[in-house]
Amino acid sequence: MTQRVDLATVMDRLAIDEVVTGYAVAVDDGDWTAYRALFAAGGRADYRSAGGVEGPAGEVAQWLEQTMKLFPVRQHLIVNRLVRLPDVDGSPGDAAEVRADFLNPMRLAGEEFDAAVTAPNFVAAGRYSFALARTPYAGWRLTRVTVQEKWRHLSS
Repeated sequence: MTQRVDLATVMDRLAIDEVVTGYAVAVDDGDWTAYRALFAAGGRADYRSAGGVEGPAGEVAQWLEQTMKLFPVRQHLIVNRLVRLPDVDGSPGDAAEVRADFLNPMRLAGEEFDAAVTAPNFVAAGRYSFALARTPYAGWRLTRVTVQEKWRHLSS
């Protein structure tokens, strides 16, 4: 590879990482406009393994907006990111795959809700599969997000 191709690959990896991080921040902050903006046209999300829905990103955002009201405090950690950016004839391609683990501690809402109190808490963990495409005007965007929840725990 040339230095130019190497630099382009590094820049793509940084941009892809920014989208994945933006995903976590949007969900934690309840910024459903930002969540929708992370997806390419036709992008889909699948939360069925966590008891959720699958469908177009806009519809899933509506579901998340309602569901996340149960958890007013969220801290979404996405770690161990494995980025696959295929080489296409010596240059980075326009599609990427990311596999990453997540740990998602949340504070359950209730009439007795007090941010200083640490229980009851709900923690879910598992793995994400992200598919991304380079778009002409918005850069890298999600085409698919799949949640593979592996475990959850409720503490009081």
